[in-house]
Amino acid sequence: MADDPTITTAFRAQLGHQFLIVLIMAIALLLAWNTIRTIRYRRAVSTGTFHPPVPEHRLRPEPPARRLLRIAFGVLWIVDGLLQSQVSMPGGLPDEVLRPAASTSPDWVQHLVNVAVTVWSDHPVSAAAATVWIQVGIGTFLLVAPRGYWSRSAGAVSAAWGLVVWVFGEAFGGVFAPGSSWLFGTPGAALLYVVAGALVALPDPRWETPRLGRGILRGMGVFFIGLGILQAWPGRGSWSGPAGERGGTLAAFVRAKARLPQPAVFSAGPRSLASFDATHAWVVNLALVVLLIGIGVTFVAGRRRLLRAGVIAAAVLCLVDWVLVQDLGVFGGVGPDPNSMIPMALLFTAGYLAVVKLPAEAPAPADVAPSSAPAGAAYGLLGRSSPSYLTRSLAALGAVGIVLLGAAPMALAASNPHADAIVSEASDGTPNIVNTAAAPFILTDQAGHAVSLKSLAGHVVILTFLDPVCTTDCPLIAQELRVTDQLLGTEAADVDLVAVVDNPLYNAPALTVAFDKQEGLGHLANWIFLTGPLSELETVWSDYGEQSWVTPGGAMIAHNDVVYIIDGRGRTREILDSDPGAGTDAGQSSFSALLAGQVRHIVQS
Repeated sequence: MADDPTITTAFRAQLGHQFLIVLIMAIALLLAWNTIRTIRYRRAVSTGTFHPPVPEHRLRPEPPARRLLRIAFGVLWIVDGLLQSQVSMPGGLPDEVLRPAASTSPDWVQHLVNVAVTVWSDHPVSAAAATVWIQVGIGTFLLVAPRGYWSRSAGAVSAAWGLVVWVFGEAFGGVFAPGSSWLFGTPGAALLYVVAGALVALPDPRWETPRLGRGILRGMGVFFIGLGILQAWPGRGSWSGPAGERGGTLAAFVRAKARLPQPAVFSAGPRSLASFDATHAWVVNLALVVLLIGIGVTFVAGRRRLLRAGVIAAAVLCLVDWVLVQDLGVFGGVGPDPNSMIPMALLFTAGYLAVVKLPAEAPAPADVAPSSAPAGAAYGLLGRSSPSYLTRSLAALGAVGIVLLGAAPMALAASNPHADAIVSEASDGTPNIVNTAAAPFILTDQAGHAVSLKSLAGHVVILTFLDPVCTTDCPLIAQELRVTDQLLGTEAADVDLVAVVDNPLYNAPALTVAFDKQEGLGHLANWIFLTGPLSELETVWSDYGEQSWVTPGGAMIAHNDVVYIIDGRGRTREILDSDPGAGTDAGQSSFSALLAGQVRHIVQS
């Protein structure tokens, strides 16, 4: 379903509609900004001064280390959001990213990731579009809010969403999986986003001494030393691959990356590394272990000369790994981010800057011409706020709006147990819209009463054909109809669920009663399972184009899986393919949602 045209078309359409909402929000904020400026100007004229009555509070310039984290991770979040807009994301992310990320982790990790898989599989379009706007919004929030509570809030939001992605999208970055390696992305890019967001959210005084930078570097130093020890641990396939394979786990990982669809100029480097590691895995791993432990030691030692050398070496190692091992992390159509090396390098570089480059002193406030107007009397909140602060605040509000534009649909998707109708349309096609007279019938229901299409006039009829002794598709279709009845709610009072027996061998009324009991349909007041003499059943089958044939062994009958929607005037309005296929939960609930939506439209028309 990764490149299903129905899914991709709906995804593009939803992104387009939401982009229009973003444009409307931007226009509204521009109008608000212009209105505030006009009010400020008029009030200034009325008091005879163009100077605000209260001098603007001047803060220290933003510390270079904090600025690096805020801007760089803001850009990264926007890049991640744009990568999420790839058309393969709605249908491809669960099977190509989420499940593989957790495949070697413990069962409890896979269970957590399956929560995200279920939400995404049930709501592929809304979940994929929501992720785009959440990440673009977070990145914008970080970029437009350089200082103060807005900026700290942006850091907190970044950390919170990063934690969600790390747990549900990256399976904890593979830290619980055997064979995990820093080379391949452990401990997960999203965890580094969490750390960066938490640092941006710290109070300003924490950045005014080198203590924070030393703490960042020492923490990363311990991390690098641990990675080096893990990389050197025997039996993990780092020194040599299993018998019969060329090279270690590094060569296998790089080969897989190089096979992803990408320009040849990008795959050439990984292919060369895989070839070299195939014959020199021991040498490559030894060099890596020495570098990781050596870098970690320089970070922990904390001496400036050593720090500079360690930061340079770590940056070069990260760059080499990002290009040759992680293959930039964006290829394949479902690459959700550039992987872990770029955020890793940003973190230790920010730690180094926090040690060697402290924030400058705050400039003295400029003199302000005296004003005869009492402070705040004529200006109020608008007057006490500087133009730059108002601009930043409005921009931050716009960024928050973008985040909410994605967060609200994501929350609704996570709380909705029924899959979107688009999943069924992608597998079975869209409903066939018709407007023809439905063929009449007179058959017997499970209670022995005669039922005709005419007797159901005034109600919308959902008509299908079921085999009462079927053990595969028919029970699934029956459950789809039961869920449809639930989704219709009070509108179900104007709808009849009608099934006609489709089995020339087993069609006795007792079998329909047994089927109802088995599938829990007997309590539905509007459920009708019809049967009758074989000649009458064959007439109905012929009138509705129902084809059936005896399966090998003769126990069940294979037949078309079709649902007809007949309006209250006895006219067939829509024909739907109800084939449950593999019988997945997403497919079944999606068909129920699709059918309920189509029926509701006809009931209300």
